[in-house]
Amino acid sequence: MEISNRSYQKLADRLAPKSNTPVNCLKAFAIGGGICVLGQALKNLYLSLGTGEKPSALLVSVSLVFLSALLTGLGLYDDIAKHAGAGTLVPITGFANSVAAPAVEFRTEGWVTGLAVKMFTIAGPVIVYGTLISVLYGLLYWMFA
Repeated sequence: MEISNRSYQKLADRLAPKSNTPVNCLKAFAIGGGICVLGQALKNLYLSLGTGEKPSALLVSVSLVFLSALLTGLGLYDDIAKHAGAGTLVPITGFANSVAAPAVEFRTEGWVTGLAVKMFTIAGPVIVYGTLISVLYGLLYWMFA
C-alpha cells in the first residue's frame, strides 16, 4: 500500500499525542530551577563547613553528578525527566545521566563489553571534542593574549 507524504503527515499529526506546551515549560522551569537551587544550597552548605570558594564549587559538581548517577541507577531519574523534560538537562546532571543510563541498561552484558563500553558511548565524543576545543582555545588565548 502506497501513501503520499502529505497523507502520512496528516495521519501522524492526528495520532501523535497532544502536548500541553505551557504546562510542560512550567514543569521544566520548576524542576530545572529546583536542581539549580539544590546546587546553590549545597554550595552554601560546603561554604559553611569551611571550604573555600573553589573547593565548594568542585564539591557541588561532584555531589550533583553523584546524585544524578544514583537516581539513574535507582530508576528515578527517568521518572523525573518524564515530567521535567528539558529541565533535567541542566548540563552536569544531564551529562551524568547520559553516562550512567547506558551503563545501567547494558550491565548484564558484562563489566567490559556491557558497562564500560556503553558508558562511554555518549560520554566519549563529549570528552574528546571538549578536550580538543579546550586545547584550541588555550592555543588561541596563548597566541593572542
